Order: sequence, then C-alpha cells, then structure tokens
Amino acid sequence: MNQSAFKAQHLDQASSLPAEVYVNKAFAEWDKQVVIKNSWQLTAHVSQLQNQGDHVVHEVAGIPVIVVNTGDGIQAFYNVCRHRGGPLAMKNGNSKTLMCKYHGWNYHLNGQLKSAPEMQHNENFNVCDHKLPEIKSDIWQGFVFIALGNDVPELSAVYDGIAEHIKPIDMSQMVFCRRDEFIIDCNWKVYVENYLEGYHLPHVHPGLNKLLDYKSYQTELKQWHSYQYSPIENAACDDNPYGEGQAHYYFAYPNTMFNILPNRVQSNQVLPINAQQCKVIFDYYYPKLPADALAKLIEQDRDFSDKVQSEDIGICEAVQKGYASGSYTPGPLCAKRESGVHHFQELLRSAYRN
Repeated sequence: MNQSAFKAQHLDQASSLPAEVYVNKAFAEWDKQVVIKNSWQLTAHVSQLQNQGDHVVHEVAGIPVIVVNTGDGIQAFYNVCRHRGGPLAMKNGNSKTLMCKYHGWNYHLNGQLKSAPEMQHNENFNVCDHKLPEIKSDIWQGFVFIALGNDVPELSAVYDGIAEHIKPIDMSQMVFCRRDEFIIDCNWKVYVENYLEGYHLPHVHPGLNKLLDYKSYQTELKQWHSYQYSPIENAACDDNPYGEGQAHYYFAYPNTMFNILPNRVQSNQVLPINAQQCKVIFDYYYPKLPADALAKLIEQDRDFSDKVQSEDIGICEAVQKGYASGSYTPGPLCAKRESGVHHFQELLRSAYRN
C-alpha cells in the first residue's frame, strides 16, 4: 500500500483509513505485532488476586499469559511450560503451585521450577536451571496490565490524569463481578472506532440516546487516551438503569475502554482474531454492596448493556461488509463529532509508519 495513506492528517482535513487496513490479512498480523504487542494490555483486576495463589489466565495476540499473586506481589508469566509448551492453568483459580497440565512439571508461584516427574534420569538435569519467563506488568487503579513488548510508554503516562479527574471514584475499590465475551464479525479497529464517537448515537442507540444529552456530548484528547462524556438526562425515567450523575467513557490506545457510570464500572477490551473477526470482553465491577442490591444492579446492567451491545454488533458487522465490498474509498471525518476516531487513527498511522 502507498505509504502516503499513513501520513499525519489535521482533523479539519482528515479522512478515514483505507479499506485495506480492515480487510487485509497482512494488516491483521501487523496489528498484532506492531500495535497490540507494543502496548499495555488489560489482564486482570486486583479483586481477582486477593490471596496467595490466586491466578487469572488470559490471551493477548495469540499469546497465553497467566497473572499470579505470588505472595510477594502480583507477577505475570507466559502460560507456557518450559518443557513442551503445555499450559500451567486452563482457567482462573487458586493453587499452591503452577503445575503444567500436560506432563506435570510443577513450578513455585514465583516461576521457579519445583519438580519434574522422572526427569532425575536425565544427566545433569537441575530444576534450578528452569524458570518461567516474566512478563512486564503494572497496576493502575486496581487494574493489572501486561506489556509483551519493550517499546511501551509508562502505564502512568497512558492513563495520565484520569484518576484525579474521576475522584472520589477509586476503581481499585471496585469488585469484579461478571464477564461477557462476544465474537464479532468485524475487524477490531471497526469496533474501536465505533466506540470513539457519539455521532452514531441518534441513529443506532435510540434508548441510550434518550439518557445522554447528545448536544452536550464532548470529546477530550490526551496523548494516549481520549475521554467522552455526557450528562445523564431523564434520571427518573423507568428505563434508566444508571440514575443521576455523569457518564464517563475513557479509551486508552490501542484497545481498552472504561465506562464509568454511577455505582459501576465496565471495562472493555477488543482483541483481534483475524482480519474480519474480533473478540470483545466486557467485565463488570461494582462497589461492595449487600447481595440483594448488587443483584439488582447486575440485572439492570445486563438488560440495558446487552441491548446496546446488540445494536453495536449489528452496525459494526454491517460496516465490515462495507469495507470488504471493494467499493469503499476513505471518506472525510466529521471534525465536530469524530475527533476521537481521528486521534486513534493518527496513533495507528504513527505505528504503521514506524
């Protein structure tokens, strides 16, 4: 592709990315290598790792990872045994050691090999010579992130200013309650870009549009993240699950979102599968509440969020077909409503140039 497609653009003259970046297999692999692996990826929350031996498994760009409370802190490893690549855990849980599910090689929680069945018959075999490689990790507002590559900014720089802005909310005090996962027939960038603008609200989300003040909908841009916000209108409406307050929508490059709403937080992570499919992970966090109050919040969120998600899936899959049709050429972005999309695309253009 002509590299001129990746030159920096000013917002008031910007056009969208070419269709190829959404449908071409080579770009799908490029995204994994130069974008996803070279960025901070949300992996867990501290509420899931309260006790020694608690662990969370995840997969990023096809790479299996495990995050563990070692007793001396939280550490991430590749979820890959040093013997023949077997998994150390298949699901979240708690264990005293990390034992490979393939041949039983057993590791201490700090990653050092403890024992290996029948390997004593091998000359010069020593468990001290085998340790799980660590993955760079950091914590922000209770969320645990990993970085598979070394060329990443500081995590604090990516989320600079957010913790102060949302006070008195402290997301580290929230508790993980449930997860929804969706496999969607669109490129991961299509889903991200749909999140990054409220331009489509009146046309795609009539229910959500009734709750948010579209005329007051604003977008603010930082170096590595963008912020969308709107007052919640019609707080007393029967189909308003959120009550009074403000809706805060944060996006952190390249694929993480935080929806911060009254009495709840939703994190979204969009992971590429191939050129025309992605996985979207929704995790829901709530304050520590009595069981009946918590159950009511979860039920309200499930019904409303599932409706909004269904609407987003439908339009994103339709857009993907449009990009794959062969008829699309880059169109101009709306400077008033699509500054978040432009911000994301400029970061992508920079990654593609480099």
